[in-house]
Amino acid sequence: MDLLKEFGCIDCPLMTSPLGSSMRLKADEGALLTDPSQYRKLIGKLNFLTYTRLDIAYSVHHLSQFMQSPREPHLKVAYHVLRYLRGDPTLGIFLTNDADYRVKAFCDSDWATCPKSRKSVSGYIVLLGNSPISWKSKKESTISLSSAEAEYRSAKIVVGELVWLARLLAKLTVPLSLPIPIFCDSQAALHITRNPVFHERTKHIEVDCHFV
Repeated sequence: MDLLKEFGCIDCPLMTSPLGSSMRLKADEGALLTDPSQYRKLIGKLNFLTYTRLDIAYSVHHLSQFMQSPREPHLKVAYHVLRYLRGDPTLGIFLTNDADYRVKAFCDSDWATCPKSRKSVSGYIVLLGNSPISWKSKKESTISLSSAEAEYRSAKIVVGELVWLARLLAKLTVPLSLPIPIFCDSQAALHITRNPVFHERTKHIEVDCHFV
């Protein structure tokens, strides 16, 4: 509520989603803000809020790419996120007390989503039982040549996170059932994962991705 009051959104109309699925902001579109500090301050606060509001993680990641030279369309979308938060400002993460220690992960990728660099954006969420314990939305470091490669890279990212989480849970003496299932909606990426042979179509991502 303090964040909404600070930026004058306490009485603004509500939004049902933090960011439209077809929204693609550009770095050089629109007029430059005369005072970029307001935008940077807002995104900084929203970024801190993603620790408990995973539903805005992708939106805040998208907006944080324009911190250096923010423009009016960027600020408009940032206020859109605030209007979405106004719908339920007390929403948070529910951690159940069920004795369910099964870990599972979901990953996905938006291929070539960046209009300037054509890099893909990967995201994942890890659940302990039915409770979310880790999540991230991040632009991939290299350009993927196909949607299958982008999905496979997102699997690589979540596998790295799961290796660290498995070691952490072992240190905390949490009973962990192995192997940990990962859910991916790309059949091509699943076929690459099942095939350990490095063939011509995957040789260029052998070192980077076959960590999976």
